[in-house]
Amino acid sequence: MEKEDLKIVNRGLEDEMELSGYRLCRWKLVLVGLGGLCTGGFLFLLLYWMPEWCVKATCTRSAVRDAEVALLQSTVCMKPQLNFLGSLTPHIMGKYIFLSFFVLQKRYFTLHSTKYFWNDTIQNFEVLKGLEDLSMTCSSVHSKHSAGLNKNQQEYRRCFFGLNEIDVKVPSLFKLLIKEVLNPFYIFQLFSVILWCTDEYYYYAMAIVIMSVISIATSLYTIKKQYVMLHDMVAAHSTVRVTVCRGENETEEALSTDLVPGDVIVIPSNGTIMPCDAVLICGTCIVNESMLTGESVPVTKTDLPNPQQDKKGGHGDAIYSTEEHKRHTLFCGTNVIQTRYYTGEMVKAVVVQTGFSTAKGQLIRSILYPKPTDFKLYRDAYLFLLCLVAVASVVFVYSLEPVKEIIVKSLDIITITVPPALPAAMTAGIVYAQRRLRKVGIFSISPQRINICGQLNLVCFDKTGTLTEDGLDMWGIQRVEDGRFHHSEEKADDKSLFTTKFVSCMATCHSLTKIEGQLSGDPLDLKMFEATGWILVEATEEETAHHDRIELTYVKPPNQLLPPSVISPEQDMELSELYELSASYMIGIVRQFSFSSALQRMSVVVRQIGERRMDAYLKGAPEVVASLCKKETVPEDFAEVLEDYTKQGFRVIALAHRRLESKLTFHKVQNINRDQIEKNMDFLGLIIMQNKLKTETPGVLEDLRHANIRTVMVTGDNMLTAISVARDCGMIQPQDRVIIADALPPKDGQTAKINWHYADKPSQCAIYWPDPVTVVLIQEQYHFAMSGKSFSVIIEHFQDLLQKLVLHGTVFARMAPDQKTQLVETLESVDYFVGMCGDGANDCGALKRAHAGISLSELEASVASPFTSTTPSITCVPNLIREGRAALITSFCVFKFMALYSIIQCLSVALLYSIGSNLGDFQFLFIDLAIILLIVFTMSLNSAWKELVAQRPPSGLVSGPLLFSVLTQIFICLGFQIMWYCNTLTVFYNCSVPHHMDDFTNSTEEQTEERIMNDVNTTLFFVSSFQYLIVAIVFSKGKPFRHWRVSMVLIVLGNTVVSVFIEGGIDLFGTKCLSWLCCRQKKVPKARYMHLAQELSVDPDWPPKPKSTTEAKPTPHLDDCSYQIEAIS
Repeated sequence: MEKEDLKIVNRGLEDEMELSGYRLCRWKLVLVGLGGLCTGGFLFLLLYWMPEWCVKATCTRSAVRDAEVALLQSTVCMKPQLNFLGSLTPHIMGKYIFLSFFVLQKRYFTLHSTKYFWNDTIQNFEVLKGLEDLSMTCSSVHSKHSAGLNKNQQEYRRCFFGLNEIDVKVPSLFKLLIKEVLNPFYIFQLFSVILWCTDEYYYYAMAIVIMSVISIATSLYTIKKQYVMLHDMVAAHSTVRVTVCRGENETEEALSTDLVPGDVIVIPSNGTIMPCDAVLICGTCIVNESMLTGESVPVTKTDLPNPQQDKKGGHGDAIYSTEEHKRHTLFCGTNVIQTRYYTGEMVKAVVVQTGFSTAKGQLIRSILYPKPTDFKLYRDAYLFLLCLVAVASVVFVYSLEPVKEIIVKSLDIITITVPPALPAAMTAGIVYAQRRLRKVGIFSISPQRINICGQLNLVCFDKTGTLTEDGLDMWGIQRVEDGRFHHSEEKADDKSLFTTKFVSCMATCHSLTKIEGQLSGDPLDLKMFEATGWILVEATEEETAHHDRIELTYVKPPNQLLPPSVISPEQDMELSELYELSASYMIGIVRQFSFSSALQRMSVVVRQIGERRMDAYLKGAPEVVASLCKKETVPEDFAEVLEDYTKQGFRVIALAHRRLESKLTFHKVQNINRDQIEKNMDFLGLIIMQNKLKTETPGVLEDLRHANIRTVMVTGDNMLTAISVARDCGMIQPQDRVIIADALPPKDGQTAKINWHYADKPSQCAIYWPDPVTVVLIQEQYHFAMSGKSFSVIIEHFQDLLQKLVLHGTVFARMAPDQKTQLVETLESVDYFVGMCGDGANDCGALKRAHAGISLSELEASVASPFTSTTPSITCVPNLIREGRAALITSFCVFKFMALYSIIQCLSVALLYSIGSNLGDFQFLFIDLAIILLIVFTMSLNSAWKELVAQRPPSGLVSGPLLFSVLTQIFICLGFQIMWYCNTLTVFYNCSVPHHMDDFTNSTEEQTEERIMNDVNTTLFFVSSFQYLIVAIVFSKGKPFRHWRVSMVLIVLGNTVVSVFIEGGIDLFGTKCLSWLCCRQKKVPKARYMHLAQELSVDPDWPPKPKSTTEAKPTPHLDDCSYQIEAIS
């Protein structure tokens, strides 16, 4: 029954979940309530921390359709190897949500800002996203949804889709406080404080309470600040006034929050911030999508094609999709700069998605509810703490005390074993690393990932703008006439070329526009157009309003390029005449088919002024363009010439032309399908663009190679160009072979197959059929290269080969954004720690999916990337890895030190318990505050080592070398403590009254002080204090991951040695040296006895000689004590 009632929600997506239904059970609720009261609320806390237990303890299983409570559990997190722990606090694996009854009796629940509605047809819950759920065709968008909705339809849909707002609710401080205080760590702190107070450790307990309050306040401030920043960023343009169509000619003003999927809105001519996702059905827009893509170049959005208006009916009528038709879709949060329209018509768009279902909403959801980070360090932390508690328990087993004393002292030892400053200590290294990264221009929105950066062993790089310069430079052109290549030419703005179809194609086949008088658009288009020297002119709004047929954009050659036959130096022409002559060479752009990364081409339909027939121009990837041209117009040596250029690392673009039929009118062209235009073309030639490597690229890749960190290129560029750049930058060594895997999908009843050939020798080819055939092993180092199409075929048909290929896959060309994400996931599936470095354009998915995504764009798209570099250079990658390794080693060092600190203190307390003593309140305070905190925060100050090395730090706490290190230090500390304990105890017994030991257990208030203040206590306190310092020095690792301050240690040791020797020398020779240096003349002694002794030493009559008599001299004064010694013979 359980399996039958188990539903899968979001099947096949990254947030796929299992859903189980439950109903509340009254008798279980009563039992849980009684249990919570009997345990003092601890049972309530346990069920709060473990939601799955809470559901099973208070509910009974039921069918999902009748459930009152839903238990959801991620299918990803259920796998043991992916049992994520995001921090040192328990990660909730499942979540239960109480179902609500809708006004329309529609059952639903809300999870992560998304509503899930019950669908009786599929007997499961599903998400309603918008018009895409209807699987509508492009023609149905025009026919069924172009008129808009009435009020009743809008109100009905709002019941399901809600308000059109991305509402980032900022929780109150009280809610945040309750959530923070109920953290298991703080509950443990509260338990410890109560235990210490019962044991009369008031000062220590008060210090811990103050530390906890400061920690909670800091955490609340940080969390609140992040919520407020995100709320402000989202709310900046969330509500605007829009014009909504209510019928054919009826419009009304409304707030954007009232919009629902199906509404038709008017895009204002002066631009706006889009409040929703909408598809254009009339007009053209210039849009800045930097918020979503990271690409600051404005793009042109055209209206959605309507196949039904074409003569051939519904031919090519595709299902509308925001991904497939993104060139016709305006996304929420993007900035519409300006609009264009014909004969006074309004620019209209149909609302497709609203709220959190929009592109911007999905981005905000990914920030609010990030995927948990899988890292062994955090998973091992709990296990390590449990091991410490077990060690403490073993240490205490020998003690024979009354049961009450055993319980109290056992609990006391457990509180000692888990140090209160552990979270702050673990965070310190990351905070310092984050500060150091900020100094070198790297900012992080996910500091916990800094540790993961220390484990990176593979980095994927985008090519253009990342490994190479952003801009492309024109290297030259190579025209084709009569099916043969001309010699390459350096410039396209030569007077002899301006009338050729080749230059006309360069001047018209682009998506450039003028914004505030400046040309704007794709950098490649900009370079290509500037190379012609032509001028782009756009029609004004007044012109479009007064003409039925007018080209919105046209281009013309500059006057200086006009042929001498038209303008001679002797002619004195008026400006108006000159303009008319120049206008005769104007070419108007009638229709534009935007560049599609899937099709790898773009095209335009143009009309020269004064002519009735139109022309079509095409540009794109050479292989694609050649396939669309007449065979006789493509040179026979096309493949060889193209290969020659791509091997040199040039970016090659092919051009083509076609003269259109005279029956094609202006209005027919506006509705024609691009497939009918882009065929039977005449091949015009090649444009050769040069994409230079950034100066720092080879050096950085060389450093990564020496550090045994694999580098992979993931680009949308041509395969051979990518391979050439990979060789130039050192990603592929000169002696290495490159094997191209060209995968072909099943066709004409044949199975899928892979053609293998060398990049340098394409003639050498072998075919891999889908049966167990062993590929010939190549002796030298080899690399695999493949295109995005081949990668998709391999994923679908060659799953057994996929992991083998990515093991040596170095170049992935013509990759779409979703394929980049799939590649990162595949690399992670073979246990690589993957970094992704891109410029933000089309890399957002891969940047978010990788263990460490590094965006080289400072635009708003970088909010989706864990790391952002302010300098557009890949030098940030080794810097990030070095700091990550330093932070990771610091975390290990701090964790080991905190473990040893607690064990050392535990040993001291256990030894003192054996004589009925313990450490004093102020001793605990001194150890924790003056020693431990000081060491922890200074231990984390060591900066990263200056270079990357091949050795990598360990990834987990539970590893053989690390455990052996900790256990060895435990035994060393235990041995020395026992030695000093026994030595001191012998003296203590010999020198103390014996009844002291018996009275310790029956202590009065005076005896308590005596119990604490004894020789054993003092000895162990001093010994343990020095052990903390020694362990800190031993565990503070340096080279090859961190700078170890050896100079400071040497200075301290040198200072000690010098001081000892000087002091000993002064004791031995100080007086003589001083008398020799300062007292060359004899000084009169200051003391009377010394003065008297000095006089007597020179007195010849002193001491008295034997057999002599001393007689007193008569004196008139009584106090005259003079005398005279006379010798008596």
